[in-house]
Amino acid sequence: MTMSKKEISIYILKKILLFLASIFLLSLIVFYIARLAPGDPLVSYYGDRVEKMSPKEHDWAMAKLGLDKPIVVQYIKWLLGAFHGEFGISYKYKMDVLEVIAGRIGNTMLLGGIGFVLIFTLALFLGILCAWHEEKWLDRIVCQVGTITSCIPEFWFSLVLILFFAVELHILPSSGAYTIGKEKDVTDRILHLILPVTVVVFGHLWYYAYMIRNKILEEVRADYVLLAKSKGLTKRSILFRHCLRNIIPSYLSIMAISVPHILGGTYIVETVFSYPGLGTLAYESARYKDYNLLMILCILTGVVVIVCNMIAQTINERIDPRIRQ
Repeated sequence: MTMSKKEISIYILKKILLFLASIFLLSLIVFYIARLAPGDPLVSYYGDRVEKMSPKEHDWAMAKLGLDKPIVVQYIKWLLGAFHGEFGISYKYKMDVLEVIAGRIGNTMLLGGIGFVLIFTLALFLGILCAWHEEKWLDRIVCQVGTITSCIPEFWFSLVLILFFAVELHILPSSGAYTIGKEKDVTDRILHLILPVTVVVFGHLWYYAYMIRNKILEEVRADYVLLAKSKGLTKRSILFRHCLRNIIPSYLSIMAISVPHILGGTYIVETVFSYPGLGTLAYESARYKDYNLLMILCILTGVVVIVCNMIAQTINERIDPRIRQ
């Protein structure tokens, strides 16, 4: 059933309004929780000098950063600035928060992008392999190994890899995105990516491979497959020409939903490996109560999560129009 132009316009308008409402609610929650958390935000801006400040100097410093006003007033001021593209300065880095993020976002996109491509390329391959050899020794081994690897905490796996490959064997770097002075050295950057990418991939691979395997097996057990077999079609032809083609929409939906999941794992890996990306930046901003930086990072992450969920929902609605509201 196709939608009219009016219905499409209303559908898009609803999505936009839902998106804006979600971002507004996210910003409000993050703003309030961040400021109600214990700790002194002046430490991020002034460092150890805060301990030597008199009460009068402390009040002056709070007023300088606009932190002496009620939370409601602070939020309205931040929101008005955000509408004009002004998100404030980072207390820790003493520069515009967008400039700080611009210097890190490329590293996260590189790590997360490579991990994402590898995860779903290998997940599709493993899903097909296990479905082809369903309940045979190969399928059982892959399922058992995959279940074990998916249960290993990412931070622990990261430390094990660092201990073995960096500390004991000295063949791979343990932290950073590149060696100092070798920012444009492609080989050096690849060496720094090997361990973080390995953790990102192994932390998520089997979860999605298992989902794809089950989707394929659902198609294999469908009635049209029995009809195809009765017509003399081979197992290979049925699987690759019919079953795989039918799961592509579901595969794309899984990919869209997975982005926030993989992004969260990437943030954890960045922190453990001291990889200069948004994950490390988010950890630092929360630790040092760098409010402005924390706000834009949370909103940026929220935008990614909301957009990916909307894409997945749209794909699912195309697959089954009955779930469309």
